[in-house]
This record gives sequence, C-alpha cells and structure tokens, in this order.
Amino acid sequence: MSWTKWTRGLLAALVVGVLLPLGAAACTSGAAHGGTTVSPSPVGKVLDDTDETGRNLREVAQRNAPEVAVEVIPDSAGGWDVRLTLRHFRLSPAGTRPAAAIGRGLAHLFVDGHRVARLRTPTYHLGAGLVPHGTHQVTVRLYADDGTVWAVRGKPVQSTADITVSDAETGTG
Repeated sequence: MSWTKWTRGLLAALVVGVLLPLGAAACTSGAAHGGTTVSPSPVGKVLDDTDETGRNLREVAQRNAPEVAVEVIPDSAGGWDVRLTLRHFRLSPAGTRPAAAIGRGLAHLFVDGHRVARLRTPTYHLGAGLVPHGTHQVTVRLYADDGTVWAVRGKPVQSTADITVSDAETGTG
C-alpha cells in the first residue's frame, strides 16, 4: 500500500482525534502537572470552618488578600454614615453570577452580631433606630459572590468599629 498525502492526512486526523481527548483528561486529572491535583477552583480553598452565620470560610494567601477597614461617623440627622475602605477587593454589582472570583464579592454589615445589610457600595447610612443608647460594635465582613467568607489564616476578613450612642443622639434626653 502506498502512503499518499491523503492517507497520511487521514492517519494524522485519527491520531489527533484519539490523543486529544486523552490529553485533556490528563490535564483535568493532574497527570500533566507531575501527578499533583489541579484544583477545580483557583480561588482559595473552602474550609470546613464557618463563621457564626454558618457560611464556610474561603482561605486565601495573605499576599494580596482582600482587606477592609470600616469608619462610622455620626450624621446630623441622628443616624450614622458607614464608610468602607477596600484593598485588593471590588464590590460586585447586583445580579452578579454566584461564583467566587478573587478579590470580588460583597460586604455584610453587622451591628452587635446581627446582620443589618448587604453592601454593594462602599457607603451606607445606618439609621438611628438600629443603634439605640449605649455602645455597639459595627462589623463589616467580606464575602465572595458564592456566599463563602473570605478568610486569611482561618480568620474572616473583617473590620469592627465601636460606637457609643448618647441620650442626646437618640433624642431621648
């Protein structure tokens, strides 16, 4: 049998058709990377640990990890203005697909451990009715769009500010 250009081309197409799927399978199984398993999610590692709301922690390396700082300032109407300072993190707009993406997600705002808002912008007005007379903790915690909590060294990425509401601020004095 003579090897014509046509039969060599057909043979090459058959070889590619057989070997290509095997190569793809090797890549997903980790065989192409020296036997190490390739993570299906390149976005940190989901831990068994959870925060107090029951959401799993998503561990990321400290280098370039999301960071948040919270500032709470009284406003003239008796409420509070909450301002976030974010580093290595962008707040996702409403309607974002519920999947983790490095450095993206939303923030949850807690007052004394109770969630009062999901934040997709770095500012929020906290009404006076949510913080009665006394000292309160205002905490902002960062979440991935899939609902997991961003974490570094097993601790949620968050920031807390203490505020004290006097009688004059509540209008009861």
